[in-house]
Amino acid sequence: MKLAEALSRRSALMEKIQQLKVRLKDCIKVQEGDEPAETPQDVIDELDKTLIELQRLIYLINITNTVTKIDGRSITSLLAERDTLAMRVRTLNDGLSYITEREDRYNRNEIKYVRMVDVNEFRRIYDRSAARLRELDLRIQGLGWTTELVQE
Repeated sequence: MKLAEALSRRSALMEKIQQLKVRLKDCIKVQEGDEPAETPQDVIDELDKTLIELQRLIYLINITNTVTKIDGRSITSLLAERDTLAMRVRTLNDGLSYITEREDRYNRNEIKYVRMVDVNEFRRIYDRSAARLRELDLRIQGLGWTTELVQE
């Protein structure tokens, strides 16, 4: 199984757990005189089975990400870089939105704000960071389709 397939399966299992949560809620308390569609124990048993599968899959994904080296770096290292680079891009984007928003002044007595950075240079910094993030994300996604999931 490829790493990308395992990631997709993990996502599906997490979605199933959310559905089981709803099903459990529907059967642990019902209106007087009604019967639940299924027993709470059946739902709990299915939840436990799903959680065991999810736990094993998360473990294998984490091991794979740690032991797989690309250009001397683990996938885990690339993921950490991607996460922090994404934070940088979001922060710069917020700053760019703030610096370019229009400020209306109705008379000369109102406070005037002054930009402390050049907007075009700030935009270039943002654009370079966003491009690096896209490239890194594509690289990581590509690794998912070429990397075999470690089996223990």
